[in-house]
Amino acid sequence: MLANRHGFAVDKGEARGIALAQIDDLRRMRWGELRDRYLDKPETVEVRGATGTTYQVQTQALWDSGKDGDLRIIVAVDDGGWRAFVPLSEDFILAPDGSFVGE
Repeated sequence: MLANRHGFAVDKGEARGIALAQIDDLRRMRWGELRDRYLDKPETVEVRGATGTTYQVQTQALWDSGKDGDLRIIVAVDDGGWRAFVPLSEDFILAPDGSFVGE
């Protein structure tokens, strides 16, 4: 197992759990809320996992089907070590009518 910048083993399961928890919260938001908060304004917060590892969690929105169309919401998680070069990410696509695209 690889180590992060603090010498702790990177826990992919923990990082994925953090990403999925953020995705769950975001899926409860309306399309307009997500657009206004995250489009062209990525938000990054630090979250400490149960193992003591500090993760950077970035949330952003991108147009997936043109302006005022479907939004792709992406959550990327890294631990500041090697994972920063290839962050673990989860996403979903939300249509303006509130339906989830591709699900």
